[in-house]
Amino acid sequence: MNHLKDQGCRFALDNFGSDLSSFAYLKNLPVDYLKIDGVFVKDILDGPLNLALVKAINEIGHVMGVKTIAEYVENEAILEKVREIGVDYAQGFEIARPGPIEELLNY
Repeated sequence: MNHLKDQGCRFALDNFGSDLSSFAYLKNLPVDYLKIDGVFVKDILDGPLNLALVKAINEIGHVMGVKTIAEYVENEAILEKVREIGVDYAQGFEIARPGPIEELLNY
């Protein structure tokens, strides 16, 4: 990974928080982005636990100098909450619906 980073590649650690080994990966791999598992993000408005988990993961990423991405941002309310927390990027239906890669290449 370090060799590829030297070549200009960037890496994301996907589904962060889905298991405890995620923390070991984050500590030991030279990642650039931390994708916060959508299981936490989609229920961020439903209770304090998911909110606390997303905040904690976001803060850990920022302490390490890693940009964070919230998965499963499905509506405006979730988007506003992740913005409020300070998550760097969002992914989900509120941002854009999935489409053929050909459309993305012409974007």
